[in-house]
Amino acid sequence: MITPARPDNSSRRWLRPLAVLIASLLLHLLLLDWATGRLGPAGPHQKTETVLLTTLEPPAVPAPPPPPPKPAAPKPKPVPRQPRAPRPAVAQSAAPPAPAQPVESEPQGAPGVAMAEPTPTPEPVPEPAPETPQAPPPRVLKTQAPPSAELKYDVEALRNGKLVYGSGKIGFRSSGDNYVIDGEAGVLFFSVLTFRSVGSIEQDGITPLRYSEKRFRKAETNTHFQREAGRISFSASTASYPRAGGEQDRASIIWQLAAIGRGDPSQFSTDSEFDIFVAGVRDAETWRIRVVGEEQIHAGGDNLTAWHLLRMPRPGSYDTQVDIWLAPSRQWYPVKLRQTETNGDYLDMSMSSITPLAAQ
Repeated sequence: MITPARPDNSSRRWLRPLAVLIASLLLHLLLLDWATGRLGPAGPHQKTETVLLTTLEPPAVPAPPPPPPKPAAPKPKPVPRQPRAPRPAVAQSAAPPAPAQPVESEPQGAPGVAMAEPTPTPEPVPEPAPETPQAPPPRVLKTQAPPSAELKYDVEALRNGKLVYGSGKIGFRSSGDNYVIDGEAGVLFFSVLTFRSVGSIEQDGITPLRYSEKRFRKAETNTHFQREAGRISFSASTASYPRAGGEQDRASIIWQLAAIGRGDPSQFSTDSEFDIFVAGVRDAETWRIRVVGEEQIHAGGDNLTAWHLLRMPRPGSYDTQVDIWLAPSRQWYPVKLRQTETNGDYLDMSMSSITPLAAQ
């Protein structure tokens, strides 16, 4: 006899819930059938469905839901390409177009990248050249050269604190168209200065062509007024100046002032000034001659009224101060001359006699 096996405790645990579940299903079906019949009889075409009850397997324990997927990172939006700016329209001219010129190709940059215009390189600014002294515009003056004569002078000089005496002379000879000026100054038995100026006499007065000068124990120098080249040059230096007209040398300037006085005495008045370009032995510069006024001086054994003219040196320079006295009663001859150095030394020449000379 075979004894049926007893269900183990695990089977019992599953049978009880299963029976409860089956009873619950049967109860629901009965309620459903009853409700259907109460609501209305079954139609002729209604079919009665048979429900087959089967044994249900125990429900499986649901697995835990998977974690929600992470949201995907948003894709970057495409950056729209900026359209190129349209080129400005070129205004059309009414004139006919010029013939086309070959255009050199320009380097192209990457697409969508504007090529930067090259920055122009500034041109070097040349340094200004040193200014060369220019002769002032010639002043229109009436002139009349004095007659030919030789003037002798008593000389007094101060050198290195010592006072010495001597004699000098200046000769002016004119033929009407040309002139020659010869000068000499000596102390004791020495000739300290000799000079010579030659040139022409023109409408604007004395016009030098060459000036020569020799000082004690120094070589002779020459200054050339080149008419055709329009230049003033020097044997003692490489300096050069333009010749525009009206220039003078150190000897002719005295006689040009005398010619201005003879041409029209009203051209001289107290504190009036004359700017005259004067060439020396190495360079040239503008002399500003100031009319100091009329003064009484003693020269040649007489008291004379003379116009005092003064050339003042530039401030801070080593130029010589020049004083000139012109006597209208003596044909405007230079009856007294004085040169003063910056250290106080001077050379004073006072007229002692005047001898007329025949014209050349």
